[in-house]
Amino acid sequence: MAKDVEIAEQAGGEFSAKDYQDPPPAPLIDAEELIQWSFYRALIAEFIATLLFLYVTVLTVIGYNVQTDRTKNTVDPDCGGVGVLGIAWAFGGMIFILVYCTAGISGGHINPAVTFGLFLARKVSLIRAVLYMVAQCLGAICGCGFVKAFQKSYYNDYGGGANQLHQGYNKGTGLGAEIIGTFVLVYTVFSATDPKRNARDSHVPVLAPLPIGFAVFMVHLATIPITGTGINPARSFGAAVIYNNDKAWDDQWIFWVGPFIGAAVAAFYHQYILRAAAIKALGSFRSNA
Repeated sequence: MAKDVEIAEQAGGEFSAKDYQDPPPAPLIDAEELIQWSFYRALIAEFIATLLFLYVTVLTVIGYNVQTDRTKNTVDPDCGGVGVLGIAWAFGGMIFILVYCTAGISGGHINPAVTFGLFLARKVSLIRAVLYMVAQCLGAICGCGFVKAFQKSYYNDYGGGANQLHQGYNKGTGLGAEIIGTFVLVYTVFSATDPKRNARDSHVPVLAPLPIGFAVFMVHLATIPITGTGINPARSFGAAVIYNNDKAWDDQWIFWVGPFIGAAVAAFYHQYILRAAAIKALGSFRSNA
């Protein structure tokens, strides 16, 4: 249980050192990143990872819609395709794979909401955050573009994998679903990559991409019937650009505002409530005074 305590007071008023080390906060603007190859390598990794993510997942969604179309499948359309469970597995499984592949290069964000949350927690600089989001959105557009190029008729006929508020739900419900769903995802990202947790549970061989992928899977199970599950503005934006449907554009704000609010709340909760960053900063100020 000693490892659960960050700083333990010992006899004589001395303090023992922590058994882990938090990385220093990222600078708000780090111009030196722009002359480093590792920075551009990370951008390429985010672009390719988001491209692959959208390509596989949107193909899965369209394939399910085709297989359950009663005009196409006249044998047993109710049991055709992978189902909602299979779609959720496709999204969660791809995130697990791609985060595992890119974590050591770019951090494996693959999602502007994740990048935004990490920026608020001072894990990445403003320059890196903005360019990551650009790379992610471009990758999403290209991924959906490949799907349309390979299956144009199916893509146009079966919704293009675009996120839309489903019939029977109002915009407030959709926004709430996106906020809570993104909170679950970003909170999981913070917890899975927390250096304190890694030090405390070092005897437990758990890969960080595994709980992150499972978080995406579970959120999709809950919110596919409401919004088709965004929780990733790049995913929603890329599909909307290529599908270019009025309904998809009308609801687009939900898939940006909701995820960014959810990410901000998750960042605040983890950093200032669970990790007590504000109390630590106050204690450091008092000790220096």
